[in-house]
Amino acid sequence: MELTAPARRFTGTRDADGMAVASFVLGLVGLLVMNIVLGPVAVVLAALALWRGTARRGRALMGLALGVADLVVLAALVVGNGVVVWSPVG
Repeated sequence: MELTAPARRFTGTRDADGMAVASFVLGLVGLLVMNIVLGPVAVVLAALALWRGTARRGRALMGLALGVADLVVLAALVVGNGVVVWSPVG
């Protein structure tokens, strides 16, 4: 009796779908906190999901856009304030 599922190409698609969702969530959260870490991670996960042929292409593209937006916010904070850390309370 075999307890594990045989390796199929569907597993790769599910993994890519998970990466697409993770990139979207990390990119969205990265706009608020830790954009120096979450932005690049979101970009990499979105690129991997697109490269692996995810069924959630729109979600991966949004994750890519949000990851890039995280990096743009980071660059604006560094240029504007000269700091990498920001606080919503002032």
